[in-house]
Amino acid sequence: MSTQAIESLSEDTVRRIADERDEPEWLVETRLNALSALETAELPDVIQTPGRRWTDLEALDFESLVDPLNQADETERTAGDDEVVVLPFTEALAEYGDVIEANFGSVLDPEHNYLTALSVALFTTGTFVYVPEGVDVEDVTVRAEMNSRSLFSQTLVVAEESSSVTILESIETGDAEVADDRYFSNLVEVVAGENANVQFGSLQNLDDDAYTYSLKRGVTDTYATVDWIESNFGSKLTRSDIETELNGDGSESQIVGTFFGTDDQHFDINARVWHQAEQTTADLVTRGVLDDVARSVYEGVQDVGEDAWNTSSYQRENTLMLSDDAEADASPKLIIHNHDTEASHSATVGQVDAEDLFYLESRSIDSRTARNMLVEGFFVPVLEEIAVDEFRDDVEELVLERLQ
Repeated sequence: MSTQAIESLSEDTVRRIADERDEPEWLVETRLNALSALETAELPDVIQTPGRRWTDLEALDFESLVDPLNQADETERTAGDDEVVVLPFTEALAEYGDVIEANFGSVLDPEHNYLTALSVALFTTGTFVYVPEGVDVEDVTVRAEMNSRSLFSQTLVVAEESSSVTILESIETGDAEVADDRYFSNLVEVVAGENANVQFGSLQNLDDDAYTYSLKRGVTDTYATVDWIESNFGSKLTRSDIETELNGDGSESQIVGTFFGTDDQHFDINARVWHQAEQTTADLVTRGVLDDVARSVYEGVQDVGEDAWNTSSYQRENTLMLSDDAEADASPKLIIHNHDTEASHSATVGQVDAEDLFYLESRSIDSRTARNMLVEGFFVPVLEEIAVDEFRDDVEELVLERLQ
C-alpha cells in the first residue's frame, strides 16, 4: 500500500496542517518522514490461519475514509491539580517544546506500521500531559467528540520520578452530520520515570458507522507502574493494541480490557507486555460479550527476555456468547527466554451457563432478566480490577444499555 491510494495526501497537505498549528521544524520533519514511510509501510499484523485472515484491514477504503484537511472535534480537558500540565499540543509546544521533542516518538515509532505513520503525518488533535517530579494527581480527564469524516489524535504522557497520575479519556460521535463511514485513529505514548505511577483509562463508544484504530504503548523505568484500562463498545470495526515495555527493575503493568459487541461489530483486541528487566510483574485480564453476529479476535503476548529474572506474568481472556451466530477467536501466547519465571495464560469462549439460567428462572425470574443478570455478573471480575470509580461506573452503564 502506498500514498497513491489516498489522492488528498501529499507533502503540501502535511505542511498545511503543520503551518496552521505553527509547529516547530522538528515536528514538521517527523510528519514528513512518516508520510514518506507510507510508501513501504505494512498494515498492522493480524492473526491468520491458512485460507483465512481473522481481521481484514486491507478491505478498508482509505481513499474515501481519510479527509486530512477537514478534521473536527470538540475536546474538553480537565485537571484537578494546578501542578500537572494538561494541554492540547498546539498550546503545549510553545512552553514545553523541549520535553515534547525529547519524548515524542521515543515510545512508539511513528513508522511502526502504515496506520501509525498515517496518524503521525496527519494528526490535528491530541493532548500533552506532563507530571513533574513528586506530583500526585488523580483526576485528569479528556472527553472528545468526533465531528468529521476522519480524525487523527495523538497523546503524550510524561510522568517524572516519583509522580502519579490517573488519566481518563473517552471518545464518542458528536452531533455533526457526516455522510457514509468514518475513521478514527488514536495513538498514545506513556513515559513513566523512576517510581512513577501512571493509570490510563480509555473508553471508545463511537457510532457504528466508524472504523477505529488505536495503539497505546508505555515504557517503565525502575519501580515504575503503567496500568491500562481499555473499554470498547462502539465502532463497526475496532483494532485496539495495548502494549507495555517493562524496562526498569521492579516495574509493573496491568492491562484490563472490556468489550461488548452487537449486530455485526468486529473487535480485534491485542494486549502485549515485554519483560526486559528483573523482578517485573504483569497482569493481563480481558472480558468481552458478543451478541447477534458480532465477532472478536484476541491476541495476548507475554514476552520474557533473557535478563528478566524473577518475572511474574499472568494472562486471562474470557468471551461470553449470547448468540449462536456470534464468533470469537483467542490466541494467548507465552514467549519465555528466562527460566526464573512464573507465568500463565488462558482463554475461554462459551455461552451463558444453562444451569445458572435455569436456577434463576426457577426463582420466578424471566429468561431475559436472568440472562442479563448473568452477563452483569460475568463482567464483575474485570470491573473489580478497575480502581477508578468514575470509569467503572461508565462501563457498567454501557453494559446495561447494551443489555436493554
